[in-house]
This record gives sequence, C-alpha cells and structure tokens, in this order.
Amino acid sequence: MSEHLALYAGSFDPPTRGHLDVIGRARRLFDRIVVGIGENPDKTPLLATPDRLRLMKDAVETMMRTQPDGAPVDVASYAGLTVDYARSINASALLRGIRNVTDLATECQLAIANRQVADIETVFVITDERYGFTSSSLIRQIVELGGDVEKLRDIVPDAVLEQLRESQS
Repeated sequence: MSEHLALYAGSFDPPTRGHLDVIGRARRLFDRIVVGIGENPDKTPLLATPDRLRLMKDAVETMMRTQPDGAPVDVASYAGLTVDYARSINASALLRGIRNVTDLATECQLAIANRQVADIETVFVITDERYGFTSSSLIRQIVELGGDVEKLRDIVPDAVLEQLRESQS
C-alpha cells in the first residue's frame, strides 16, 4: 500500500497559527505531510523565502514535540507550479485550509482545475473558528502600515512575532 502524502502549499508569508491548526488536523488524516513554501508571483513578500522556511520549520518542530501523535511533517521550499511539485514528491492530495465561505468558493474552483489539469485531488480542512478571519495578507498589511504587531500575538507563533517586530524596525 502506498503512502498517503499531502502537500500543503502556500506562500506562508508569514506563517500563522491558522496554518499550524490545519497542519495539526491533517496529521490525523495522512501518513505524511509536506509543507511546501512557494513563491506567488502576484504577491510582494514581506519575508524572504529563507525566513519563511526557517519560521515554519521552527513552528512545525515545536508542534511535533508538543503533539507527538500524528503524521510526520516536512517543510521545504519549491519553485514553479504547485502541481508539478506535488508530482515530484508523489503527493496523493493537495491540502487546503478553509477559514470561511469566501475561501470555500475560491478553493473549490482551484481544486476542480487541479483535478482536471493535473489529476490530483484536494482535501479541505476547516480551521478552528479562532482563525476564521485571520490571513497572512491582513498580517502583512498591519506590519507594512506600522500597526501594533503585539496585537498579533494570538494569531502568529512567537518566533514569527519576533520576526515581524524586526521587519518594522
């Protein structure tokens, strides 16, 4: 029997507790998860890819240490199309987090396209309601416009909060 590997791809700019919630829930569903940090050509990143990679690895390692039950999680960066990366790691599914009905509409459209074009299924995991309106885009906007990053303490891991403080300096 083959391994059921899920690819959770995104820019993760920055990683949030909502992302970690999705990963934690998915650890009960798959044999292994790869968090793929990609570049979105439509977005100007707040954090460089090596920083996002380091922050996500740190957060995932903390999760695995404090919540040892569940599938192992690897974190890697990639370039190019997500479906090409998924094929290269033999992913059986793409993992996507759903926060609200707006996400659902957008993600369904993408999932259908990925199934038609790349013959890969998408599995949706609904985040905890605490993260229903949290987004990396909103966090980037707060940081870039000089907002109080301390108010983000409940929605980003501590190391991410420290990195965001540094970004404002």
